[in-house]
Amino acid sequence: MVTDAKTLRWALAAFATGVTVVTVGGPTPHGMTANSFTAVSLDPPLALVCVGRDAMMHGALTEAGQFGVSVLAATQEPVARYFADRRRPLGREQFEFAEWRDGSRTGSPLLVGAVAHFECELWQAYDGGDHSIFIGRLVALGRTADDALVFVDGQFRQLERERSGATT
Repeated sequence: MVTDAKTLRWALAAFATGVTVVTVGGPTPHGMTANSFTAVSLDPPLALVCVGRDAMMHGALTEAGQFGVSVLAATQEPVARYFADRRRPLGREQFEFAEWRDGSRTGSPLLVGAVAHFECELWQAYDGGDHSIFIGRLVALGRTADDALVFVDGQFRQLERERSGATT
């Protein structure tokens, strides 16, 4: 039986993930860095994000009923760190740190320069222990060809993409 949270966190850190900023819009917009984002289903198009029950985002997302996800580019580590910092300003002021635009379907702030954007309407929420598992139905998305930021072993990393083109 696993009873030591520190050991569990250490073992889970071996699994590399992408890095996202999850956002909600409205009169009091909010954002947070999350690496617990994944696809759930292609038909219907569903994705999930896990949010700690004690996080401000938990109540904000529940109330908003929709959310945005910006998959951060390899160059956006400062953005990831900023939205993970609980001391940042709240409300619209927290978005002055990075360039953003309103999502076309949800109005959730989407970060400019991200490699992908997803807009979701809240479809279901499930108990996930100290987190809630929010499943969103995708209503809009976009993608670039840039490299994504990766998080593994407690560190932000960049992957080297193999570029095509042989030399003779």
